Amino acid sequence: MRRVCGVLAVVLLGLTACSDTHAPVTSPPPSTVRSTPPPPPADGDLPRGGRVIFPKYQLVAYVGLPGSPALGPLDKDLDAKAAKLEKLSQAYAAGRTPQPVLELIAVVARGSRGKDGLYRGRLPDSAIEEYLTVARKHRMLLLLDIQPGRAKILPEVKRLERWLKEPDVGLAFDPEWAVGPGQVPGRVFGHTTGAELDGIASYLSGLVQANDLPEKVFVFHQLSTKIVSNEQALKKHPGVVTIKSVDGIGARTDKLKTWAKLTTKLPPAVHAGFKLFYTEDTRHGPLMTPPQVLALKPRPEFVVYE
Repeated sequence: MRRVCGVLAVVLLGLTACSDTHAPVTSPPPSTVRSTPPPPPADGDLPRGGRVIFPKYQLVAYVGLPGSPALGPLDKDLDAKAAKLEKLSQAYAAGRTPQPVLELIAVVARGSRGKDGLYRGRLPDSAIEEYLTVARKHRMLLLLDIQPGRAKILPEVKRLERWLKEPDVGLAFDPEWAVGPGQVPGRVFGHTTGAELDGIASYLSGLVQANDLPEKVFVFHQLSTKIVSNEQALKKHPGVVTIKSVDGIGARTDKLKTWAKLTTKLPPAVHAGFKLFYTEDTRHGPLMTPPQVLALKPRPEFVVYE
């Protein structure tokens, strides 16, 4: 079990400041604050050109939450982190064009119910604007990650529609933190279904077609086989690139076992992704290197570091 804001965070992270509607945000210096992000890439293209993700691009991401270093490297100093990510992404090229990605946790699971009883906090638009500004400055994609707690996932996705209409903004969903009534994130694993994932992909496809957008990235994270049921119900949708990020934690041998379990029967519409954890993985040995990750079969087309 990984980390969650609230009950578990008091012990593991000290993240006791999560609110009912907004996760904690560390404000940047006044000179870096913008009321609106810069304009999107010219002609509605992807940040580094074109309108199609694969096979041209190799996606490499950092994940994070403002002011929460234990949730990934994107907690602060975004320009410096973007420069590091740019360098890291070059190590994953292997015949493709590296496309760095900032994965921002826009909705974060909580270990306490909050005023609405939904066990999740939301980032304000000002924080999303800050990350989108940095992403555009460095020609990177932005993914908005949702850990919904007890909230229904599709309404949380639709609440972010103003951002998802942008040509360089995609979506990530972490169903490990999607729990049912009477359940608490962090005490049990959450769950989703192929049909629910398909509904999200269908909604994103509608946005792409209605707004003449380039292909949009949709990532769902998966730690174990129990987290997603009937995955075969997830179909291909025009304009949406769906990626399963295999989030196995621990020693390299354990991560490889998880990888094999979760990629053996990938639906035809799903691309493979792989997550590395700077803290949890290195408790059991050295972090896997880019050549070791790229040697996996199938090739991880999305690699994310937390």
